[in-house]
Amino acid sequence: MSVCCGVECVLLLGCSRWAWKRCTHVGSDDSETWPPATPDEFEPVPRLCRLILAIYETDLRNPQCPPDGGYRINPDWVLKHADCEQTLGRSPPYLIYADHDRKEIVMAIRGLNLVKDSDYKLLLDNRLGMQMFDGGYVHHGLLKSAVWLLNEESETLKRVWEQTGREYQLILAGHSLGSGVAALMAVVLVNHRDNLGGIPRHKIRCYALAPARCMSLNLAVKYADVIHSIVLQDDFLPRTATPLEDIFKSIFCLPCLIFLVCLRDTFIPEGRKLKDPRRLYAPGRMYHIVERKFCRCGRFPPEVRTAIPVDGRFEHIVLSCNTTSDHGIIWIERESEKALRIMRENKSETITVPPKIQRLERLQTIEKEHKDALQKAISLNIPHAVPAAGEPIEIDKTETEAVEADNGDSSKAKPELSSRGTNWDELVQKLFKRSESGKLILNKESNTPQIQ
Repeated sequence: MSVCCGVECVLLLGCSRWAWKRCTHVGSDDSETWPPATPDEFEPVPRLCRLILAIYETDLRNPQCPPDGGYRINPDWVLKHADCEQTLGRSPPYLIYADHDRKEIVMAIRGLNLVKDSDYKLLLDNRLGMQMFDGGYVHHGLLKSAVWLLNEESETLKRVWEQTGREYQLILAGHSLGSGVAALMAVVLVNHRDNLGGIPRHKIRCYALAPARCMSLNLAVKYADVIHSIVLQDDFLPRTATPLEDIFKSIFCLPCLIFLVCLRDTFIPEGRKLKDPRRLYAPGRMYHIVERKFCRCGRFPPEVRTAIPVDGRFEHIVLSCNTTSDHGIIWIERESEKALRIMRENKSETITVPPKIQRLERLQTIEKEHKDALQKAISLNIPHAVPAAGEPIEIDKTETEAVEADNGDSSKAKPELSSRGTNWDELVQKLFKRSESGKLILNKESNTPQIQ
């Protein structure tokens, strides 16, 4: 009898400890040790949110539901506005915009449409370890959507970039489902820049808002100089390792799913998660917008923290009433706009060195953080992690040096052109070779797991 009582006490204490840790874990804990972001690096986020919101409009000259201050875009600079009928269910609706004021070519991709079966098909077209790519694993359905978009619009992007004197940056932005498509588009483009007119790596940027987990950890760290993920406080999607298809199958019982995922992940050791090469993560460098504190009511002035985490990369579900609302693009736009305004005000009050020197120092810090993250991934034995020397970062080089470096990297693969331009399906397939048994093996790494 005493033994049973002892076991019950131990079990009760264990459950109480778990419940206390889970209930007191707040979203701000995930980035508690991260340094603050600077206004220069965070500046594109609010306007990209507005551009994604503009996709929902049918007539940009007469908008029906504009955000505060309007969309702040020139309708004459919109190169293409594709709706669901034009995408044929192959990708979410998107918009291509040439921002001549900032010298940017922006491709914005909308998030999940809950009433469209085609969006669910993209999510359901995947299973754990189904799709290998570039030495890691990616979401199969999202990669197919990214390749389809490249087949449709790469010639447009290439033509506009060349017509603007090869000076503009190429910005890919997406929200939720669209964030995964945009991130995988960026990965494909970075590996085949010569198919887009030889655009330098440092001119390609991707902003994933409320990002989906779409690539393995080694790829998430490898492309942190290109892909930037923005997470608002308690957003559930970047924290949910459960496959996307399972999440949206259970969308009408999402609180139950989040609780069960939280319970399950409690008993999975951190080391085991890191060693699983098929486990997908939110991509790139992380920007965490924090606006609420533990046991405090209301929203506080938002602050933005940034890092390239390897371990502890948004691994814990937050039990909060805001897990779903923080996923909305409207809230991300509002809070990112507030955060940017606060950062600019604080910077103007504490400025002690010229802005150009500040910007250069920050770029050097970003480069060092990326190299440190790559090195840490190797030290933690992350499957297929690459060393920093294998992926040079060109962020602080001159234009000429960057182009020369890019030409050296891109000479590894010479694509074939079809009658309509680059066939990105064939190009992606060239990353693989067939073994004697007929199975696909990644060309870059002969020791990677095989695709069944």
